[in-house]
Amino acid sequence: MAGTEPRSARRSCSEPVAEPSDEDLVRRYVSGDRVAFGALVERHERRVYNLAYRMLGTPEDAADATQDVFVICLRKLGGFEGRSAFTTWLHRVAANVCYEALRRRGRESVADEGEVEPPPGPDHAETSAAAVDVHRALQRVPEEFRMVMILHDVQGVPYEEIAESLGAPIGTVKSRLHRGRVALARELRGEHREGAAPSNLEETT
Repeated sequence: MAGTEPRSARRSCSEPVAEPSDEDLVRRYVSGDRVAFGALVERHERRVYNLAYRMLGTPEDAADATQDVFVICLRKLGGFEGRSAFTTWLHRVAANVCYEALRRRGRESVADEGEVEPPPGPDHAETSAAAVDVHRALQRVPEEFRMVMILHDVQGVPYEEIAESLGAPIGTVKSRLHRGRVALARELRGEHREGAAPSNLEETT
C-alpha cells in the first residue's frame, strides 16, 4: 500500500540494536576500523584498572599498568586468533603486565595509609574488596594467589578462563585460590597486623 512503511523497516526501528561482541570489534579493528579499538578500551578499561590496582596497590601504578596493557593490546591485536575469548587474552596480558611491574619493583610494597583509596568504578565485590583494610591486607598475599583471588572472587571470572589466562591447570587455580583466601584471612585476623576486622573477597549479590 502506498505510503506504508515496510514491515522490515518498522521492525528495525522498534528493536534495539545489539552491542557488537568483543570479537566483532577485534575483526573491525583488524579490517581497518580504528574506532573499534577505542570501543574495546572503553568496555574493559575499568576492569583492567581494578585488577591492576588490587595487584599493585596504588592508583599511580594501576594507571601505568592499565596504559601498558592497552598499548600491548594495540600492538598485538592483529595476532589475536580468536581461539579463546578476548577477555581471556586480555586477562593474560594484564596478568603479565602486573607481574612484570612487581618484578621491576623488586619487592611487594604496601601502599602508605594515605595513598589507599578505592577504585574509581564498582565491580562485583566493591563493598568489601574496596575497603582499605582488605586492600592493604591483600597486598600481603603472595602475588600468584592474589591474582587468582582478584580474578575469581572480585571479578567473577570462571576457573576455566583463569586457567587459560594464566596457563595453569584448573587444579592449580583452585589451590592458589584456597591458599590465597587462607593467607588473606590470616592478615585480617591480625596475625600479621593488629586491629583488622574479619572480611573476605567473596562476590556480593
